[in-house]
Amino acid sequence: MLAAGMIAAMVALALMLVRALKGPTVFDRLVAANAIGNAAIVILALLGFLTGRPAFLDIGITYALLNIVGVFAALKFFRYGALGYDAEEEGETP
Repeated sequence: MLAAGMIAAMVALALMLVRALKGPTVFDRLVAANAIGNAAIVILALLGFLTGRPAFLDIGITYALLNIVGVFAALKFFRYGALGYDAEEEGETP
């Protein structure tokens, strides 16, 4: 049963990769990249459960935190054009 879950996660990952490559806008590609990261976390958790190695879950949690930080950094870059943007320095109110 877990092997079927692994196969389903791999199929979903392939579909997300297609969306990331063919996405009409940058934000569609960013959402697809985030979904690929989430699918990778699920695959890591399933693989750790199948092999009896719970350390894979810790790796998945770490990857999830990196995924969240990466998405926020990409969104800030696409919105402001730089990661070091400061609203107070530009004289704007947040």
